[in-house]
Amino acid sequence: MRYDSTMVDRQVGRNAELFAQSIAELDSRAERYPYLRILISLIDQAHPEWRQAPNKVGRIAEMAHALSDGQLEVDEVEEVVRVRDKEKGYR
Repeated sequence: MRYDSTMVDRQVGRNAELFAQSIAELDSRAERYPYLRILISLIDQAHPEWRQAPNKVGRIAEMAHALSDGQLEVDEVEEVVRVRDKEKGYR
């Protein structure tokens, strides 16, 4: 299948990009939350070098924003990353 656009990040992949775009179409933050957790995990697995980076939250949020073609809000993704990290015991 051919796509009109190039992939944002080859490490994350086209499926994650399409997934991010579909997440952005959901109506509420509550509906998007579980899917954002999955997307964040995909990005985290694709970029393990970011795990110890001081600006990890911002990088992941910017990547999600880019993957969604600018439809996901960076602030919302950052909030989910922070909650996820807190649950895992980081920081």
